[in-house]
Amino acid sequence: QVQLEESGGGLVQVGDSLRLSCTASGRIIRWSGMGWFRQAPGKEREFVATINWSGYTSYADSVKGRFTISRDNAKNTVYLHMNNLKPEDTAVYYCAAHIRSGNTVTDFGSWGQGTQVTVSS
Repeated sequence: QVQLEESGGGLVQVGDSLRLSCTASGRIIRWSGMGWFRQAPGKEREFVATINWSGYTSYADSVKGRFTISRDNAKNTVYLHMNNLKPEDTAVYYCAAHIRSGNTVTDFGSWGQGTQVTVSS
């Protein structure tokens, strides 16, 4: 069973950048698809980005062109680079491992505890 731990969240201003990290332990994630989701207060958890084992990526329309998902297999870590942050990006960000095809919450498992991102205007 893989354990995932997110880090890198914080309080930033509109237009700032942040890099979130998701470090895995207990299992090598090199051959796993990995994803980032987020959940704002009072809203459902939503898909942000995913990267498969070969580096193929996909993004939610709301973050396309601003966020980049990447992975460093040597560090067993997945990143989410977030640029030009907006107040609507405020949420708890979670990483998870792909367990089956698809980009919905139920297609992922081994969820981390999340890291808070707050974008202040």
